[in-house]
Amino acid sequence: MNVPNSTPNSTPGPAPRVLVVDDNVVVRSGLVSLLEAHGIEVVAEAGDGHHAVELAERLRPDVVLLDVRMPLMDGVAAAELISTTTRVLMLTYTDDPDVIRAALSKGATGYLVHGAFTADELIAAVYNTVRGAHPLSPAAVSALVGAVRGETSAVPSLEEEPDGAPPVPFPPPGSARRDRFGLSAREAEVMRLIVQGASNREIAQRLFLAEKTVKNHVNRIYAKLGATSRAAAIARWIGTAEEPH
Repeated sequence: MNVPNSTPNSTPGPAPRVLVVDDNVVVRSGLVSLLEAHGIEVVAEAGDGHHAVELAERLRPDVVLLDVRMPLMDGVAAAELISTTTRVLMLTYTDDPDVIRAALSKGATGYLVHGAFTADELIAAVYNTVRGAHPLSPAAVSALVGAVRGETSAVPSLEEEPDGAPPVPFPPPGSARRDRFGLSAREAEVMRLIVQGASNREIAQRLFLAEKTVKNHVNRIYAKLGATSRAAAIARWIGTAEEPH
């Protein structure tokens, strides 16, 4: 199968107009900064699905980057409404196969899981989405394979895609990213909760740890990621920070 080149240097043409939707303001700000640094026009931001639908209808962006778990209206419900007029690229930390299949069946063009791509690959994915390609993280590919094997029917048939563009694969997340930064399994678990917006106290409660222990984990994570704040750590972890040259 001929897979489109996933480097931004191979994406000539006018800069896409993008709507960024995520209820985590730190993640959202990082995405906006990254996109704008690469010359992509961010027409607006939203923190919930309802607002996203309103903005997409009014501004008609080329692509909507859409999180899944948000207040008022979740990303899957929003994708169903937005995708009638605009291409939707799901960009989320949710890698549940059922959620992925639901998002794709409701009209999402692609599905990327935070941590499964680099900054350059995300930029390329935006351009490729405009072209009609279907960027997919490994979790999304697995969901499609499961559907083909009959594990579920809640996913669109690839034969029904009007443009016939193949999916664009991305490197696997999880252990690969952990190994890259040298995080332990527990540190990776703490980092996942940080990305979701949890405070040290909330992390301690969820993982049944002392708050001091969580603070020690966070300090080690900062050191390993070369970060001095939660925002910087999140950007490095999910792939929205520029890679050092």
